[in-house]
Amino acid sequence: MASVADMPTLTTRPSARVLAGVFTFAGAMHFVRPGAYEAIMPPYVPAHKEMVVISGIAEIVGGVSALFPRLHPFTRWWLIALLIAVFPANLHMAVNPDDIKGLPDIPQWALWLRLPFQLAFAALVIRATRPAD
Repeated sequence: MASVADMPTLTTRPSARVLAGVFTFAGAMHFVRPGAYEAIMPPYVPAHKEMVVISGIAEIVGGVSALFPRLHPFTRWWLIALLIAVFPANLHMAVNPDDIKGLPDIPQWALWLRLPFQLAFAALVIRATRPAD
């Protein structure tokens, strides 16, 4: 029988908890509003519905794994790879806002401003999953 000492420990690091919340929420939104995510997919990406499901699951996996310090090396590389993978959709949205059905009335400059936030999210991922001091 497993003892309490064998149970995985949850992180106490605030940045890892924020990371977990952000990515878990973002991933869940893929299932709450899938049409919004499908709309921003570049036309060259096949199977938009399936890709939205896959990316939503990937975000949830990354978010949940951020809660467990032993998984932080996995979390770091998983979420950085995910940020790289979804960047083309964010770029497509900034370059082609008129082609995206259902996009709220967001000024184009705001869509461009969103792109550097991918770097900010990557920095959060690195900070939250760094090895303990």
